[in-house]
Amino acid sequence: MKNYAAVSVLSVVGLLGLAGCADPGTAAPAASADAEAQSTTYNTSPDQDRIRSTKDQKLADAVPEKIKKDGKLTVATTAGSVPLSFHATDEKTVIGTEVDLAQIVADKLGLELDLQVTSWENWPLKTESGDFEAVFSNVGVNADRVKKFDFSTYRAAYMGFEARADSEITVKSADDISGKKIAVGSGTNQEKILLTWNKELEGKGKAPAQLQYYSSEADTILALSSGRIDLNIAPYPSTVYRQNQRDDLKVVGKINAGWPSETLVAATTKAGNHLAEQITAALNETIEEGTYAKVLDRWSLSEEGLAKSETINASNFKG
Repeated sequence: MKNYAAVSVLSVVGLLGLAGCADPGTAAPAASADAEAQSTTYNTSPDQDRIRSTKDQKLADAVPEKIKKDGKLTVATTAGSVPLSFHATDEKTVIGTEVDLAQIVADKLGLELDLQVTSWENWPLKTESGDFEAVFSNVGVNADRVKKFDFSTYRAAYMGFEARADSEITVKSADDISGKKIAVGSGTNQEKILLTWNKELEGKGKAPAQLQYYSSEADTILALSSGRIDLNIAPYPSTVYRQNQRDDLKVVGKINAGWPSETLVAATTKAGNHLAEQITAALNETIEEGTYAKVLDRWSLSEEGLAKSETINASNFKG
């Protein structure tokens, strides 16, 4: 799967020399870290002036009646990860890539975006119950989730390792984390990866990584910047954002979130309710018209773009 043609955002992949990473597409041209940091700006104010799309009547008519009857697309997001979904400077307005993508999809379907903030732990149950009609919150497709949900893919799924700017660590494999203190979120795909890598290290007679758990992203970054931990593993877009905004942190590794396989980030809907097909079609129209590319470029995520959205469910999942 190839990315859409890169626009103005510069890639950090070539810079870091992350050999062996499983990219589902082609990265944008490489540039220096200093050049990217200087060229990247983010609007984190509540006044977003969001990129918008236009209604496709055919798609709007095809939305299941139960979903479109109130004229809204109720979308859940966790608002806990910059630049994906987070609170603006007013500490109330939810902004980010996921919000912008949900907006242009809602526009295509002729629905008002009804954004609901929830915790990561709650979105599955509330989506199954019908409280949420879709989830845009960096949800990766995996074997467990396709049993209960349908997916419309919209972004590559990577995890980034970040360290202090003066660190000499580079992470390409399990060997590189031996004995290191690494912050990770509980119950996440990245935790599963690290636990697997620790088993690999122990099998080689090497010291496993010491996994550290913090209650918030702010606490994690404070621990990293102060040197109490060696590494943090988090969604790649968040690590790139911090590298672009701070001078004390840098990205030192990248891995597909579905390691050892590949996975993608997708809009998540209740299995069998036939909304995923319409979201997929809406995403493909935004890709074709260019609004999708503008959203990703706005948040420095062009290298994670897809050339085509696909519907994935239990019947066609190949993970």
